[in-house]
Amino acid sequence: MKRITYDTLRYYAYSNDKICTRPIKGMVIDFFGLGATVMYDEDTPLGKMFAEQGVILLIPYNNPWAWMNPQAVAYTDELVEVLFEHYQLPEDTKIVASGFSMGGMSSITYCAHAKRTPVRCVANCPVCDLPFHFTERPDLPRTIYSAFFNCEDLDEALKDASPLHLAQNGALPDIFYDIFHCDKDMAVNIDAHTRRLVPLLNKDKLRFTVVAGKGHCELPQDEWDMYVSSMLAPFKE
Repeated sequence: MKRITYDTLRYYAYSNDKICTRPIKGMVIDFFGLGATVMYDEDTPLGKMFAEQGVILLIPYNNPWAWMNPQAVAYTDELVEVLFEHYQLPEDTKIVASGFSMGGMSSITYCAHAKRTPVRCVANCPVCDLPFHFTERPDLPRTIYSAFFNCEDLDEALKDASPLHLAQNGALPDIFYDIFHCDKDMAVNIDAHTRRLVPLLNKDKLRFTVVAGKGHCELPQDEWDMYVSSMLAPFKE
């Protein structure tokens, strides 16, 4: 029996679909950063903005330490299918994946493993080398080990969720990647992560924005506007 149905969807995710204008043009999946446990009782400002554009904003309530492990991928796929089935969305309905930090990593990793491959990924300060990140801060080993505890081969499981290793293996889809990273990020080092991933991506389908003088995920207004505009870009083509 499926636990997630349209009637129970809001126990498992935030979605603005009920206020979306019609026809629905597509969906943005926005992934949480590490440790997030918020649930939304009301529509968010971003949800209202996207709804006016006919775009579903879906925020999965994945495990706060999920690191886009296989369960998180399957959980997200299930949420997406509930909305596709309820609204009888066409198979070619566009999906965008987005997120900050762990959520930024999740957005890239999800593109490689999703049942329905997104057409664009928009990520802010994403973790790109997950095996290295295991050692980057003292608070991280417990969270990453917890996420992949049941995997037979931990090293291989981390690589299969790591954007850098997925790119090295040719496993990332050839879609548009819009990546932001703050150069004073002390939580996810730009040189160890995005600056190693970016050269492996198709330069014709890439925008890499280095945000000068800012710390982890601190997008100034201009860059935030770019970020939001990028999430909506595929639905305005």
